[in-house]
Amino acid sequence: MNIATFTSKKFLVPGVLVLILVMLATVPLYISPGPRTLLIDFFMYIILAVSWTMFSGPTGYISLASAAFFGIGVYTPALLYAQGAPLLPLPAVLVAAGLVSFCCALLVGAATLRLRGIFFTMFTFGLLEAVRPIIQYCELEFHGARGRYVESIGPNGVYYLMLFALVAVMVTAYLLKRSRWGLAMQGIGGNEEAAAHMGVDTTRVKVITFGLSGAFMGITGAITAINWYYVDPSSAFNLNYSFLPLLMALVGGMGQLYGPVIGALGFAYLRWVLLSTQYYMLIFGGIMILFILFLPGGLASLIERGRHRLGGVVAKLWKGGGAEQHANT
Repeated sequence: MNIATFTSKKFLVPGVLVLILVMLATVPLYISPGPRTLLIDFFMYIILAVSWTMFSGPTGYISLASAAFFGIGVYTPALLYAQGAPLLPLPAVLVAAGLVSFCCALLVGAATLRLRGIFFTMFTFGLLEAVRPIIQYCELEFHGARGRYVESIGPNGVYYLMLFALVAVMVTAYLLKRSRWGLAMQGIGGNEEAAAHMGVDTTRVKVITFGLSGAFMGITGAITAINWYYVDPSSAFNLNYSFLPLLMALVGGMGQLYGPVIGALGFAYLRWVLLSTQYYMLIFGGIMILFILFLPGGLASLIERGRHRLGGVVAKLWKGGGAEQHANT
């Protein structure tokens, strides 16, 4: 087997991914708590961005319900894994958070995914604004306080849980994109009427994928709640968790799986740098407008263009070298 075979995409990309995963798995052994906390935030935003793209990317339906599913996930351990009196073991709590968010997303999807365009976006945004005051009322009426404390498992435990969730959502998104189900979603995004005429059950595909996206957001919210120790409705159902995944996906690009990852890393770092200022959301909005106007495909499209150009140059050099060797022979 020659060197070209070993360095081909078939072997190189999986090898690089395994190396990155090993490095991330050993981070707590040599990284101080500060950078490790930042990595947990990075993981959280990557999961939210990839989960959002899993549904909205191929179908073209712009959802603003991310914060609602994330907040439901946050409040699941607040109820089932309360400090000093956990009702269920932690793995069961995470599964419960995913199931509750999945069921809520199914209900919302069944009720709203017959809507299109701005009407669907407005309804999903209204869902968040409806859920938050309901949770606030229930907290004050039945609990007598606005927030709850969650049992801690330590920063290393939170890190590995978030890393596991990140690997799970990336593998799921990869398999989904390359499946017949993913092809059906692309058909819905391209021309939903034509997809329906070709036999695709468009409502079923949209609702189940929307539910799967919401499940990962709920699991991420549950892990985040354990990391926070204390949760309340304002922090759990924050609008940022609806708009930031959208911005990250747009900036990174939704055509490739690594697009939302790049966008999430860039935006999470920028948010960390600018969080002390009161204008960081305004800066985020300005960046999004610039990308929509001048780079609608996101950073992923720019990378793909560069990769194709580089491949063309390498091919020409390889062909020229081969011709020269043939002439010498």
